[in-house]
Amino acid sequence: MAEVLMRGAEVNESMKERMVKQVELLKEKGVKPVINIVRVGSRGDDLAYEKGARKRMESVGIEMRVTEVSEDISQEDFVETFKKVNDDDSVHGIMLFRPLPEHLDESEIAGMINPAKDVDCMSPVNIAKVFMGDESGFAPCTAQAVMEMLSHYEIDLTGKNVAIVGRSMVVGKPLAMLMIKKNATVTVCHTKTDDLTEKCRNADIVVAAAGKAGMITGDMLGAGAIVADVGININEEGKLCGDVDFESAEPKASYISPVPGGVGGVTSSVLASHVIRAAEILSEI
Repeated sequence: MAEVLMRGAEVNESMKERMVKQVELLKEKGVKPVINIVRVGSRGDDLAYEKGARKRMESVGIEMRVTEVSEDISQEDFVETFKKVNDDDSVHGIMLFRPLPEHLDESEIAGMINPAKDVDCMSPVNIAKVFMGDESGFAPCTAQAVMEMLSHYEIDLTGKNVAIVGRSMVVGKPLAMLMIKKNATVTVCHTKTDDLTEKCRNADIVVAAAGKAGMITGDMLGAGAIVADVGININEEGKLCGDVDFESAEPKASYISPVPGGVGGVTSSVLASHVIRAAEILSEI
């Protein structure tokens, strides 16, 4: 049985205390932090995240606005709508729900978003900063959430062997850079990696972020491994589950994050912290 279950609620609580104080200081100086979420259509997973994000923002004193456009919007109209949000001086943070419908070009939006408002790392400017180890930008919220969780549970990455299973620009690749900056030795794996089991078994820390339910099983872990599960999937019974087979992995792990109730819930706290920092930067506080 794992010594420690890494729960997101505990991380959120400690982050919340810090954020409430930061927002109070901003408001004393006449600044109310505002995030504007841009949503194309009304997909169920987007609406679920939006609901949770609103609750988190309001709990720390951030105003949340939503700009919804129809799924059949033209690229031209979409760019025009996004530009209005981008140019609005009362907005400090912008988050665009992705993926976009196929007919919309995400790269055009990524190129135009103000990097100082880009709180979920769409802009090539912020992506480059993550890869350069420059902390003045914003890392993707999910990758940062893994770092917040490990930090909260006082897990020192120095000298640790880490296997990240997943190579997306949302989690795998940026997380590797964030961990290398903390002196970890990182192997980025994926579904086509040869001998994935051996690479995971030799790792002190395994991060599952491949988007495949239950693909990391207990026999793929070394004794006492630290396991962070980033996956969010729906299993055959219609229940939310991670990329880790929790039942078989938990007895082998020393620390493990559950799904739900783990890393996923921390992402909206990270988003809130990015909005606060954006408000400080844009207001020159």
